[in-house]
Amino acid sequence: MRLRINEYLLYNTPMKNISSKKLYVVSGSSGVGKGTVLKTFMARHPDFMLSVSCTTRKPREGEVDGINYFFISQEEFSRCVEEDKFLEWAEFAGNRYGTKKKFIEECLDKGKNVILEIETKGALQVKEKMPDAVLIFIAPPSLEELETRLRGRHTEDEETIQKRLSEVKKELESAKKYDYKVVNDKIENAIEELEKIIAGD
Repeated sequence: MRLRINEYLLYNTPMKNISSKKLYVVSGSSGVGKGTVLKTFMARHPDFMLSVSCTTRKPREGEVDGINYFFISQEEFSRCVEEDKFLEWAEFAGNRYGTKKKFIEECLDKGKNVILEIETKGALQVKEKMPDAVLIFIAPPSLEELETRLRGRHTEDEETIQKRLSEVKKELESAKKYDYKVVNDKIENAIEELEKIIAGD
């Protein structure tokens, strides 16, 4: 794992020193706080763009096509797979999700740095097709701490928690192939570390 962190960045300042535009792929286990880290990062750095994935599932209340997801049919999704239009794709609970290569390329061509939030299997697929993509894994301080967080949510039964913890172990193994790892011990620290990594990459 490369530890290329440039210390010249001042905390919470615009990252104007990035000369080339890149795709940053961010992954993290359930309960690790990845969503909060990214939401705060994006609010502080509006010059970055969050990638929008395609999905075959129906929109949930409040979701907007083109903002939350691109909602497409199973037929269209299959056609995109056959025509190799996805950087990565996967199926969960009967629905399929994927990231279109054209969407990412157009964002980069427009001068936007792009952040793609995705699970580890998809991230490694992206790395194969776009070697210049930067993979960042947001990890818990420890499995014990993550278990405490999951139990503290009071939203899942014991079987589900154990399945999640088992999956986390697999994700941490996959994370060894990532370019960077950010340990989310505290949200502010994780955001600052993410800023330093991106500014120094």
